[in-house]
Amino acid sequence: MVSAIFSFTIMDAIVKGLAPDIGIMPTLWARYAGQMLIVTVLIWPRRRVVVRTKYPKIQILRSFALMGATWFFFTGLANIGLAEASAIMGVNPVLITLGAALFLGERLGVRRVVGILAAMIGALIIIRPGSDLFSIYAIFPLLAAACYSCYALLTRFVGSDEDVWTSLFYTGLVGMLILSAMLPFVWQGANGTDWVKMAAIAFVGTTGQLLLIRALRLGEASMLAPFSYTGLIFAILWGALFYNEFPDQWTLIGAVIIATAGIYVWYRETFRK
Repeated sequence: MVSAIFSFTIMDAIVKGLAPDIGIMPTLWARYAGQMLIVTVLIWPRRRVVVRTKYPKIQILRSFALMGATWFFFTGLANIGLAEASAIMGVNPVLITLGAALFLGERLGVRRVVGILAAMIGALIIIRPGSDLFSIYAIFPLLAAACYSCYALLTRFVGSDEDVWTSLFYTGLVGMLILSAMLPFVWQGANGTDWVKMAAIAFVGTTGQLLLIRALRLGEASMLAPFSYTGLIFAILWGALFYNEFPDQWTLIGAVIIATAGIYVWYRETFRK
């Protein structure tokens, strides 16, 4: 799980440098097209089984939700600090808890409500509306977290009825088809270095996805969930090493509040049971 998060943060760091040069949409296309190519190679021997789905409409909705989350997050990364974007994105576990209560009928107690409110306060501390540092782009990681929560809830709804490779295949397929159709209208050109970065995004992004699948096969999701917050540490490290970005005290405070709220909600949902 930690290796998966490590891979995803490496991808984010590359995206932050690439997106301003070639645009958000081509960067998104590199992410989806590369993943789709690798996944197709891996599933080819059992492709006839993998492509069968009981929930075609939900699979399409899942793909749109994840594509929206990726687009919002990549847009945020291109315009604000890596640590800030990653910390705000960290509210998605508590948003999933809220969405599960609203749409899936799961119980939402007072303590979980407190955890959700605390995470949102942490996000507002980082965003700081009204301050000199506030940018409209700081809202994008929050929108990404909301979209990702929709994706996770749809995945939870599908549950064990679908093979994990089927879900991975359709998530990549829909995104790749849409972005490939849009690419000729937004392509800004790319040099050799850009192509290397695009290949790297595809490779580390898909590696992270496969490591995540492996982790979820070996251990329970509830046990693995808190390890996702190691991404905050990696994001701060990559921001400092590659972009000379150092989060201020308010970003660190907000990140700690979000992580604490997320771990608390996880504790209430799993360990207490």
